[in-house]
Amino acid sequence: MNESEILTLLQKYQEGTLSDTDKDKLDAWYLHKSLNSDKQLTDYELEDSYEHLKSKLPLKQKEKVISIWPRIAVAASIAVLLGSGIFYFTASKQPSQNIQVVEKVKEIAPGGNRGILTLSNGKQIILSDISSKDVIAKEGEEDEVTIKMDENGVITYVINPNSDASKEDVNSFNTLSTPTGGQYNIVLADGTKVFLNAVSSIKYPTQFNGDQRIVELEGEAYFEVAKNKNKPFLVKSDNQTIEVLGTHFNVHAYNNESVVKTTLLEGSVAISYKNQKTVLKPGQQSNTSNNFNKIVVKEVDTEEAIAWKNGRFKFDNADLKSVMKQLERWYGIKVEYRGDVSDVRFNGGTFRNKNLSEVLKVLELSNIKFKVEGKTVIVYP
Repeated sequence: MNESEILTLLQKYQEGTLSDTDKDKLDAWYLHKSLNSDKQLTDYELEDSYEHLKSKLPLKQKEKVISIWPRIAVAASIAVLLGSGIFYFTASKQPSQNIQVVEKVKEIAPGGNRGILTLSNGKQIILSDISSKDVIAKEGEEDEVTIKMDENGVITYVINPNSDASKEDVNSFNTLSTPTGGQYNIVLADGTKVFLNAVSSIKYPTQFNGDQRIVELEGEAYFEVAKNKNKPFLVKSDNQTIEVLGTHFNVHAYNNESVVKTTLLEGSVAISYKNQKTVLKPGQQSNTSNNFNKIVVKEVDTEEAIAWKNGRFKFDNADLKSVMKQLERWYGIKVEYRGDVSDVRFNGGTFRNKNLSEVLKVLELSNIKFKVEGKTVIVYP
C-alpha cells in the first residue's frame, strides 16, 4: 500500500467506518513495518499512526516525554508485537523516549433484560426484538388473549372481554425463558407478577380456567401473586408444589443445585414435598432435597433471597461455590477451582450492574484470589 492508502485507512478508523477487510490490511501494514525496520515513515505517517493506536489502546508512559513527536530529520522506526497487543514506538537516537501501550483485559459485562417467549404453537419470540407497546401475539380460539409488551418492557396478557372466560376447555400454554445473563418480568392473565432470574423458565396458561392457577418453574423466580380466595395459585418445581392464595415469595429451584429454596416475604404458603407438607410464615425459608428426610424450615434474611430482583448481589455467610454459581449465570462465565476453597464464606454484597472485575474485587476482600482468562475465572485459595 502507498502512503495515501495508509492515511485513508487511518482516517476511516478514527471515523469509525473501517471495515473488517480494511482492518486486516492495516494490521498487515503494521506487521510489515515491524519485520522491515529499515523502512522509514514520514513524520506525518508516524504521528497519524500514533494517534490511531492511542485511540485503540490505553498508553502507559514509562518516562516523562516533553515532546513525543519532535520534527526530526531522521525517521522513526516502528516495532510492533501484534500477538500480545503490546506496541513499542521508539524514535531513532532517542531511546529515553519509549512509550509502551498495553492492551486492557477485556471487561465482562453484566447481564440484562433478555428473554425468549415460546407460544403454544411452538413459535419463539426474541423479546429484545420487540418494541414497547407492541402486540406480540394473540392466543386461543377467536384470539381470546392478546400478548403485549408495556412501556417498561414487561410482558402482559390481556383477556378479550368478549371471550367466554368461563369455559373449561384445555388452555393454551406459553413458556417464558431467560438465557445466561438474562432476566425478565411478566404479568400473567390473573394479574400475578413474576420476576424471572437468569437461566430460568416458567410455563403457564394464557388464561386460568378451572378452579386452580398452576404454573411450572425451573430456575429462580419471585412471585407477587394476585389474591383470589376461590382459585389457589400453585407453583410446581422439581418434586415440590407451593400453594398460595395471594402472597409474595421467592423460589430458587435450579436443576444443577440439590436444594430447592422457597422464601416467604408476606402472607403464607403451603409447601408440599413428596408425602410431607408444611406452612411457612413471613421471614421463613423451606429447603427440600433428596438428601433430606424432611422439609427443613429456617429463619432467613429475606433481603438476601430477593437481592437479585432488586439489582444486587447480597451474601450472608454464603459459601464460595454458591456465590460463583450466581456469577456464572449472570456473566456467562465458567469457573475453575485450584486448591481447597471449601471453607471460604462471604458477607456483604455489590450491584449486579457492575462489570465482573468490579465484583471480583469485592470478593477478594475475603482473602480469595481470582484470575480471568477469557470467559473462564480461576479461583485460588
